[in-house]
Amino acid sequence: MVVTAAEAAAELTGVPAVETRQIGGSVYEVDLADGDLVVVKRHDDPNAVLAEAASLEWLAEPEGPPVPQVRGHGGNWLVMDQVERGHPTPDAAEEFGRRLAALHATGAPAFGAPPPDGPADAAIGLAPMRNVPSTTWPDWFKEHRIAYYARLAVDAGALTNTEAAVIEEVPVDAPDEPPARLHGDLWNGNVHWAADGRAWLIDPAAHGGHRESDLAMLALFGCPHLDRIVAAYDEVAPLADGWRERIPLHQLFPVLVHAALFGRGYAQQALSAARSLT
Repeated sequence: MVVTAAEAAAELTGVPAVETRQIGGSVYEVDLADGDLVVVKRHDDPNAVLAEAASLEWLAEPEGPPVPQVRGHGGNWLVMDQVERGHPTPDAAEEFGRRLAALHATGAPAFGAPPPDGPADAAIGLAPMRNVPSTTWPDWFKEHRIAYYARLAVDAGALTNTEAAVIEEVPVDAPDEPPARLHGDLWNGNVHWAADGRAWLIDPAAHGGHRESDLAMLALFGCPHLDRIVAAYDEVAPLADGWRERIPLHQLFPVLVHAALFGRGYAQQALSAARSLT
């Protein structure tokens, strides 16, 4: 039986749905009979629902950036509170930087660790993402975030085997720091500048990782007031020397994800980054 967004919202919140609006892809806004407004998302893979719900709950740290409250999830559907959109401001950016540093500092059990009760087989956007805990960041990142997605890009026809080998040979190194609690897919589109004057986190692919990875992804496609975000972050949790030079290394992961999903243009970007690192 086909379930609609309204039916999913009613079942998972216990409140009848009044009106539904599609706001993009498989994402809907639903007005509930009690006056609440919720966002309802459909994932093809129920594991992706579990992963996102667990990610939001894991990231909901009082000192961290705010996240939407999960109202319910089941099967292919996730329901969460709607957060009214606002505009990016310098003050919101600085607060976001400080709160992101605080979130990272709450830590994770291991590099690659999923959120509590989250599945090992998760997702980042429309791509699979396997969370495999490890005590060593360079080996984990090389195998599970670079080599894995380079192979997916080869399978998708975006990279040749020779090009993938170039990427897989990139030296992976970073300061020895404890695992950070990452958003995991922190490009600008997943920073929700809200009407309450704060920057919220949405659409996470949370896992344990190196804190520089979240910052590098923020820089990948541009982010409003990024300099303010990073400066405020650095005041709270100073970044290790050379972090700017390591940005292309951390960006290889999301660029390869895009290559596997969207093709050759991103593969060329990944190759350029890899060559700059060797």
